[in-house]
Amino acid sequence: MLFDVDGVLTDGTLWYGPEGEQLKAFYAHDGHGIRMLAASGVAVALLSGRRSKAVAIRARELGIKRVFQAVDDKLAVFRKILKKEKLPAEAAGFMGDELVDLPVLEHCGFACAPPEAPAAVRSRVHYVTEAPAGRGAARELCDLLVRAR
Repeated sequence: MLFDVDGVLTDGTLWYGPEGEQLKAFYAHDGHGIRMLAASGVAVALLSGRRSKAVAIRARELGIKRVFQAVDDKLAVFRKILKKEKLPAEAAGFMGDELVDLPVLEHCGFACAPPEAPAAVRSRVHYVTEAPAGRGAARELCDLLVRAR
């Protein structure tokens, strides 16, 4: 299961400190959901268009080893991940929230989005969470996947 970061694991707000550093707020319940999902045997990865030290730190805290940041072509990276893991696209899921995420959302086996995603994204996914981005959307999805396993 792959997750976008901004607008999925965060509420999409971009915070900058006085020195230009990026600050991000992550929801503890989302993190716990990701840990439970990984413990159930599902490999977890982050796939983000931005680069942030905060994301690397959060991923490390959660034990996520597959972290791809500053990705311009998410579909190309998605395909590389599948090839490395020897998985068909149908066996992978992705949670994204923006138009740039559509190529992966349209090629994975289980496409998800938070409710704040544009209609053009929400209309093309298999599942739209009730919980908002950065405030339980990832946890809701993780709980669903753990129950399904």
